[in-house]
Amino acid sequence: MLANYASSLITENITNSAPEKLKELLHQALGKLEPFEQCALLDYPDHPNIGDNLIWLGEVFYLTDVLKTKINYAASHKNFSEAEMEKQVGKAPILLHGGGNLGDLWPEFPTFRQHIISKYQDRPIIILPQSIYFREKANLIKAAKVFNSHPNLTLFVRDNYSYEIAIQHFSNCQIIKAPDMALQMVNMPGLSFNYTKNHSILYHCRNDKELNQTSSPASIDLPNLVVEDWTSYKYDSQYYKELPSKWAKRMALISSGLQQGTVIPTEWISRQLWKHFHPYASKFNNLYNPSMHLKSWSYMHHGIYQFKQHRLIITNRLHGHILCILMGIPHIFLPNAYYKNEAFYETWTYSIPFCRFVKDPSQIKGAAQELLDLFSN
Repeated sequence: MLANYASSLITENITNSAPEKLKELLHQALGKLEPFEQCALLDYPDHPNIGDNLIWLGEVFYLTDVLKTKINYAASHKNFSEAEMEKQVGKAPILLHGGGNLGDLWPEFPTFRQHIISKYQDRPIIILPQSIYFREKANLIKAAKVFNSHPNLTLFVRDNYSYEIAIQHFSNCQIIKAPDMALQMVNMPGLSFNYTKNHSILYHCRNDKELNQTSSPASIDLPNLVVEDWTSYKYDSQYYKELPSKWAKRMALISSGLQQGTVIPTEWISRQLWKHFHPYASKFNNLYNPSMHLKSWSYMHHGIYQFKQHRLIITNRLHGHILCILMGIPHIFLPNAYYKNEAFYETWTYSIPFCRFVKDPSQIKGAAQELLDLFSN
C-alpha cells in the first residue's frame, strides 16, 4: 500500500511539479534581458555531443517562441564569418551558446568566445547559461580581463558555484543565475516514456576528460546493465568518417542496427516521424541555415530513442540527467570530474522525485533498487 502511494505521488510530481518549475525559473531569469528584434546566435555545437545540441535547441525555441526574436545569423566557431554576420544582423545583439565550456578544459570554445567579446564591443553580448571551471587561475584572470573590457556583457551561469566565481571575477558584467537552456523543452510533445515495457538498465557513461574515475562500469553490480555513451558518437567514429559515400555510411549504420535489433524498422520509422511530422520540426524552416538546426534536432532523436529502450538510467552526463527530466525517466545522477554535475543538482534539480544523486558508487545499487521498486508497484 505504501509503495503504491509513493509511486502515485512520484507519478503526479513527474507531470505536475518540478520540471515545470525549472522551466518557469528559466523564463524568470531570461526575462531580465532587454527585448531585441533580431540577433546572432554563435558557437553552434558542430559535434555529436547530444547534450550541447539539446542546449542549442532550447536556445532556438526560447528566442523564437518566447522572445519572438529572429535569429538572422547562426554559426559554429569553425564556420563563423565576420562579413556574413555584419551583413545579416548589423549591430544587433550577439548571443553565445551556453553549456559547460566556460573555462579552460575545452580550449577551442573559450578562445572563440573571447575573440568575439574582444572584437564586438559596439553591441550587447549575452552568454547563455554556462558552468564555469578553470583548472589554472591564470586562465581565469585572462578571461576576466576580456569579459570586463566589454561595456555591455551579460553572463548567465547555471549553478551557485559558477555564480560565486562570476561575481568575484567578472565585476563589469551583468551576472544572472539561470537553469540550463535545454529545460525550455519541458512538456514538449514526443518525449513520452513507457516504463513497463523495458527491462534493461543503461549506464550512460562518458569516457573523456570529464569522467570521474571512481564511477567505472566495473563498480556497478546490477543485472541487465548496458554501458554506452551517446549513441550519436557512432557518427564520429574514425571507421564511419572514412567510409567513401553517404550511402556507404547509411548501410553501415543499418547493418550495425540490424545486428543489435535497433534500426529496422522501429528506429527508422521513429526517426522519420521525428524529422518530418513532429509539430516542432517546421519551426526550423524560417531560420538562418535550417539544415544546421535540423542536425541538432536529429541528434535529439538519437538521445530520446536511446533512453526509451531502458527502464532506468544511470548517467554521469549533465544532459543525461536533463534528458531524463524532460522524458520523466527514473535515473541516478553521478558526479563528473569536477563540480559541474553536483553543483547543478544542488542548485536546481534536487527536488526531482525520480532522480537520486549518488556520490559513492557503493550506493548505486541501493538507489537503483529504490527507484525500481517505486516505479514497479
